[in-house]
Amino acid sequence: MSFQKVVVAGGGVLGSQIAYQSAYCGKDVTIWLRSEGSITRTKPKLDQLKKDYEAAIKLMDSDEGKLEANWCRGLAIDESWDCEKALKRSENAYNNIKLELDLAKAVKDADIIIESMAELTDEKIEFYKKLAPLMDEKTVLVTNSSTLLPSTFAKYTGRANKYLSLHFANHIWKQNLVEVMAQDQTDSKYFDEVMQFGKEIGMIPVPVLKEKSGYLLNSLLVPFLMCGMDLVANGVSDPESVDKAWKLGTAAPRGPFEIIDVVGITTAHNIVQQYLKVPSIINPILKKMMMPYNFKKIDAMLQKYIDEGKLGRATGQGFYKY
Repeated sequence: MSFQKVVVAGGGVLGSQIAYQSAYCGKDVTIWLRSEGSITRTKPKLDQLKKDYEAAIKLMDSDEGKLEANWCRGLAIDESWDCEKALKRSENAYNNIKLELDLAKAVKDADIIIESMAELTDEKIEFYKKLAPLMDEKTVLVTNSSTLLPSTFAKYTGRANKYLSLHFANHIWKQNLVEVMAQDQTDSKYFDEVMQFGKEIGMIPVPVLKEKSGYLLNSLLVPFLMCGMDLVANGVSDPESVDKAWKLGTAAPRGPFEIIDVVGITTAHNIVQQYLKVPSIINPILKKMMMPYNFKKIDAMLQKYIDEGKLGRATGQGFYKY
């Protein structure tokens, strides 16, 4: 089965990217948003994605663009590279994505629904409870959650056999990784169909064979970002110096604070909040696993940026100005 009608629930950093990339690959895409305010915040993201896609496509058509560092695998989806065809794909994607506030209308006849909402357990559960009676029998439901396990939510979906995780990396048109992870009740048929869907939208899908918080990518990334934030929150150094140490010492293109600005400071804050909510009896185990990070200081540091409206690259300022 090929999924053609795609619904993305949430128009945040990754939600908007998933929607745009799916539309770029010819899918019929709707973004469900919970309020008029959400529409106001999502439209500029789509405007920027159109600019980003067009810039990337034009770069790929140059001699410089042929270099591996500038080649976007998620955009080169045709048998042979054609700049004009790719630009037309982007134009069509931008013009054809639908924004919808009515959940029932948004999900009617959907082949796949991709939940891409904030990393807040209670909010996800509330959403799934509202969604469950509205879905068609055929609809497969996936979560783009980066840290929360699908088994936490399966019983609320009304279709545990058709529910699993589909996690994207940021800048998906270039970093076109997607991690596919089942939970115990997922039917292997739908796991295979979601793997195929990943290929159809220009991604390289990798299977996660055991349910694991953080999948593959974030199991590596989250401790790295926590360590960087802990250094600054405890006054050991400043964001720019921490980033320089990492980039110069490893030849990596970005340091932890540059990554956080791209992902969004609110997302980082939500993840820290999850660690703060761990019962005190488990904290010693948590500290052993995560090293002795001062989550309260990290939380306070991030909250200050949020209070000042410095949410990262998407707002023009986070740890850096853009």
